[in-house]
Amino acid sequence: MPRSARAKSSTGIYHVMLRGINRQVIFTDSEDNEKFLQTIADCKSISGFEVYAYCLMGNHVHLLLKEGAEGLERIFRRVGSRYVYWYNLKHDRCGHLFQDRFKSEAVENDAYFVTVLRYIHQNPVKAGISKSVSEYKWSSNNDYIHKKGIVDYGFALEIIGESQYKSFMSEERNDKCLDESEKRLRDSDLIKILEEMAGIKAANIQYEPLDRRNQILRDVLKTEGVSSRQLSRVTGVSANIIWKL
Repeated sequence: MPRSARAKSSTGIYHVMLRGINRQVIFTDSEDNEKFLQTIADCKSISGFEVYAYCLMGNHVHLLLKEGAEGLERIFRRVGSRYVYWYNLKHDRCGHLFQDRFKSEAVENDAYFVTVLRYIHQNPVKAGISKSVSEYKWSSNNDYIHKKGIVDYGFALEIIGESQYKSFMSEERNDKCLDESEKRLRDSDLIKILEEMAGIKAANIQYEPLDRRNQILRDVLKTEGVSSRQLSRVTGVSANIIWKL
């Protein structure tokens, strides 16, 4: 069956999600995160696009950007080839890292633009891996706060209002954006991921040595669609413990 054409944005602005192939982790440590952001910065200077937001989430990444001299397909071929080449060398692997087709949605007006911006920055909170938007290191929220980094922050601050930015980002909203329909992971799928990762029954993870138990829990929290409450439910580890990891 042929693929459907991407919806074109009249503004040139898109919300884009890149996902690891087979839910594979694409950012294993701080160096990987930093390299991906540097790759985005390098490709910006070539392709002429603007970045309004990003959030790196272990096995996927969200971006809010505006096309420049090159379109989305060319941009992400450039980003992907550079990052994957580096990642494969570092991790002694070969082959694809990202799913063969990134997801995108057109952002046609200011109201939806700021909704997507907030949605991207709140992703770690909704996934249960951060207590607040400001606490998460690998999103563009701190670029806005400190006015530095790879983000073109002027456009968003003009719409939201600089004095209103922090309160707007912290509003609890049930915003539904690009990947909302795919975010929830079934318990049975989470148990399978846990048992493949740990090599033991999911219910026995709570009895592992503390350091090993916590590392397993941290690693699986990077999986898209996993919440602290769900992880507590299938492992028996207190949600308060998981929340503090």
